[in-house]
Formats: sequence, C-alpha cells, structure tokens
Amino acid sequence: MKIGEINVRDPFILKHENKYYPYGTRSQTTCGLASGFDVYISDDMENWSEPIAVFENDGSFWADRCYWPPECYYHKGKFYIFITLASEKQPSGTAIMIADNPTGPFKPWSDGPINPHNWECLDGTFYIDKKDVPYIVFSRSLKQEPKAGMYYMRLSEDLKFAIGEPKFMFFAAGTPWAKPFPYAKDEFGLKEDGYFSDGPYFHHSKSSKLLLLWSSWGEGEYSMGIAHSDNNELDGVWTQEKEALYGDNGGHGMFFEENEELFMVFHYPNTKNHERVKMQKVEDIGDTIVLYQLAI
Repeated sequence: MKIGEINVRDPFILKHENKYYPYGTRSQTTCGLASGFDVYISDDMENWSEPIAVFENDGSFWADRCYWPPECYYHKGKFYIFITLASEKQPSGTAIMIADNPTGPFKPWSDGPINPHNWECLDGTFYIDKKDVPYIVFSRSLKQEPKAGMYYMRLSEDLKFAIGEPKFMFFAAGTPWAKPFPYAKDEFGLKEDGYFSDGPYFHHSKSSKLLLLWSSWGEGEYSMGIAHSDNNELDGVWTQEKEALYGDNGGHGMFFEENEELFMVFHYPNTKNHERVKMQKVEDIGDTIVLYQLAI
C-alpha cells in the first residue's frame, strides 16, 4: 500500500536501520473504546506493509480508551512508545511502553500515566536537553483548563516515572493564529471560550533555535503553528508565530528528514475514518520552518 492509503491519525515515523516505521492512532477507535495500535513498515518510503499490531489489550491492561498518538523512540538500546491512554476511572494521560524491536510487542513500562494522575492530559512527546536529561512535554485538556496549556516534566533516567511538578510553557489562548474551539461549550459544558493544544514536536533549526510544532484550532479548522524558546531550552519564554504554518484542516504533525530534505508528516483531512498520512515538504530557513511544496 502507499502512504496516502494509511488511515490513521497523528502519524509518527521512526527510521531505524534503513527501514521506516509509521505509527498512528487508529481512526476507527479515536473517540471511543480502543484496544491497541499498529505500525507499518517500508524499505523505500513508497511501498508500505499492511498494519502490524504492536500492542493489543487482552483485557488485563488498565486502559480501555483513547490510545492516541503513539510516538516511538529508540533510546539506549530499547524502543519506547509514548502514548495517551485512559479508562473510566483514570483521566487521559501519557504512559510509556517498551520493546526490543520497533514492531513490538510493546509492554507497559511506566506505572500508568506519567502526568499527574488527577490531570487530564494528552499527546506526550519525548525531549532530551543539551545535558542529556530526558523530559516529557504534553498538553492539558481544555476540559480542565480552557486556555489549554503546554507543560513539561523531567523524567527518570530509565523513563519509568516523572520527577517533580509540571512546568508551564504557554497557553493556546492568546496565540495569534489559534481560535476558540467552536464545540467546547456544547461538548464540555464550558462557560467560557475553550481552546485546545495538542501534538507537540520539537525541532532544532539550522541556526540552533529550539522550535516547537504544535496544533490547535485556527481559521481553517485543525491547524499547526510554530513556537520559539528565547533561550533554546524548555524553561525559556515561549513566543508564537503570528500565522499558522499549516491551516487547512490537517494537523498533529512531526518533522522527518530524508535525503537532506525536510518533511512535515501529519494527518489530513481531520475527518474521522477519512484521515490519511500526508507529507508536506518544508524548508528550514535558519530561525523557523516554512512550507515549500507538496511532496507526496
């Protein structure tokens, strides 16, 4: 199959030993009960295998819903997946799973969500700073925080648990290109405008600037924009670009480099059961990322 035929949300591509492994949220179980997630394999970025289940709940695992954006990282000889999970009793949060191979099987590694257990969070991503200290960066749900903050927490060296309290980065509210989520009041009973933030992904630019790609609601519905840290660290002051990088109802992206070209990988359109993996060629111009042209 071709990459544009893969029906997942929140795609994330891992390259390992000259093979490509895209993971993603199963579109069919995005909003309700869920049981697992898959990976695809390619040797050439053109032809892809059928989905391979890398985790499937046999009924003994605590989480029975969400199973959102599985992001897979190769770290110190193991493969770690950061994935949002939830149950009837446990609000959504990012847990970590581990495997010896990118195709799994993945097993629970963290003891439930890494985030505070009374917080409703989503879309944890992995970041290692200049001192090789590991962190998780994640969004807080508008259900609990209508301004939709982005936060980070330090991780233990073995990635099993978080250390300390969450540290604030920025709110989606107040971002020039982000708009209130139009369904927030009806769906979640909010008495004020509700924003959302999701899909964080880091990029070090050619001029060594620390950039964060993230998603929210914009003029063209689901959109992605770029935030900048003033000291190129997580604890810096984060400022937002005035316009969305991509604003045509596609989102939850990551950057992927291949043959010295940079691509933004995301799902489009943002319509249940119709999402497809999209690759948009982008250009690193030194201090930010700009769109270049459609590639695949």
